[in-house]
This record gives sequence, C-alpha cells and structure tokens, in this order.
Amino acid sequence: MLLLTGATGTIGGALARLLAAHEVPFRALVRRDGITLPGAEVVLGDLDDPATLPAAFDGIDQLFLNTAGPYPAEEPVIAQQRAAIDAAAAAGVEHVVKISAVGTRTGGPMPFGTHAAIEAHLADSGFAATVLRPNTVMQNLVRGISGITPEGRFFEPFGGKIAHVDARDVADSAFAVLTGAAPRGGAHDLTGPAALTAAELTAALSTALGREIELVQPGLDELAPIMVERGMPESYVRHFVELAGLVTDGALAQVTTAVTDLTGNPPRSIEAFLAEHREQLLAPVKSYFQV
Repeated sequence: MLLLTGATGTIGGALARLLAAHEVPFRALVRRDGITLPGAEVVLGDLDDPATLPAAFDGIDQLFLNTAGPYPAEEPVIAQQRAAIDAAAAAGVEHVVKISAVGTRTGGPMPFGTHAAIEAHLADSGFAATVLRPNTVMQNLVRGISGITPEGRFFEPFGGKIAHVDARDVADSAFAVLTGAAPRGGAHDLTGPAALTAAELTAALSTALGREIELVQPGLDELAPIMVERGMPESYVRHFVELAGLVTDGALAQVTTAVTDLTGNPPRSIEAFLAEHREQLLAPVKSYFQV
C-alpha cells in the first residue's frame, strides 16, 4: 500500500489521479475531515502532530513525500517531513519517494537549503529512497506564483535560463518509480526539454495568448524593496534575492533526460503547456510578482 502526503497539491494531485486511473491502491494523508479523493483511502493525520501518524502509516510499504513549499519559513517544513520520515521508519516502510528541488544544496536559500536538510535526514533513516528534484513547475504560471497583469505585463525576477517542467511529468516519474516501472534509488533532476530565458518565455507567452506581453525584469539590487512593497514576508526576502542570484548564475539552466529515462516518454514542452492553459493564463491572478 502506498501513502501519499500532499495528495491535494499540484504534483501529489496529479499522482493521485494517475494511481486512481490505473487502479493502484493508495492511501492519502489529509489534515481535515471531509476531503475525498477518487480511488483513495483517505486517512486523517497531521505532520505537525507526530502522535497522529502511526495509524496512517500502518500497513504502508511505500511513502510519497511532498508538502507545501517552505514559505515564508523553512523550519516547519523540515519538521513536518522529518516527522513523516520518522513515522515511516517506525512503521517499517520499505521505500520513500521524496519530492525535492533542482539546485538543492546545504546552506542554500529556501527551498534549496530546506530540501538539503530533509534529504540528509532521509539518507540517515536507513531505508531505500528515491529523490526526485523537479525544476520550477510550469503550473506556477497559472496558480498565482507568477502572473500576467490585465495590461499584459509579465514580471520575472530570475535572470538566468530555467528548464521549466510540467508537474504532470514529475507525477509520471513518481508513478513509474512507485509502481516498479522504473528502478528505485538515486536522485534525479527533472526538467523540461528546453531551458528558456525570461525573454524567450515572454515570447512564448505572447504567441500562446495572441497578444504582446511585456517583460518586466528588475535588477537583483531592486528586488528586495519590490518584494517587501508587494507583501512578501521580510523573513523570506533575503532568501528570495539570494535564490534569484543563483538562478541568474545558471542554477536552474541544466536540461536533463531524467523524465524520459524514468517514464519512457519525453517531457511536455512549455509551448504545449501554454496552449493547453491559455484560458487560465488570460485570467488575472494576484501575485507578489505582478507590477
């Protein structure tokens, strides 16, 4: 039996739909009553309260580990995922698939340093693990992480190339490992088929939307006051600016074959994603990054 954390999120939700479609039994850990997921045995449990976890982990042999991003603070996320790993170890879980991030490194800004701390705890746990490190997911373009203003302005704070990956390709990769279609073990950097500059992404957006989109890209020295003004918690601003500097230096530019290696299928392109999500992209969203 598989246990999914984050089953209502972007990647976890796509994985839950895959498991249900292929009639693979799975259990979904949720914090609130009243949540239903097709094909899932839904169980209550709270990663902030480890005492609630043993019942949820009873009879589980594999864990899919993913939680909400470490914003504005990383300590709760580290504690939550460590609690899940400890509960898995206590329950005799055989294998963990953890969602991490391309660029993970000890001492790095969120989310790089966050995932490095969790990966270290996972490595110390003593059971088999597969780490999937996706690049920035394309779905961020349509869920308010980034956004296009009604006037057609697109704010992109990262100056380097980014090999965006579709969250569904991340879910496909996790599905392949969890069901035995791909081998367990190792750390895999999951990317799309191409790394794009902000200008190239803006051009793709213009083509997909049939209107001219204007790129707005402030310098690194301008980011902190902009983010504070737009409501980003000051505790995270330093991390964000450091992250932007690393991306500008190429931290997210590498293109890999990992999605194809794990799933047997090529990753979805940004052009295909934008065409599929055109109506959502046309709808204005609230974002820290709108101008």
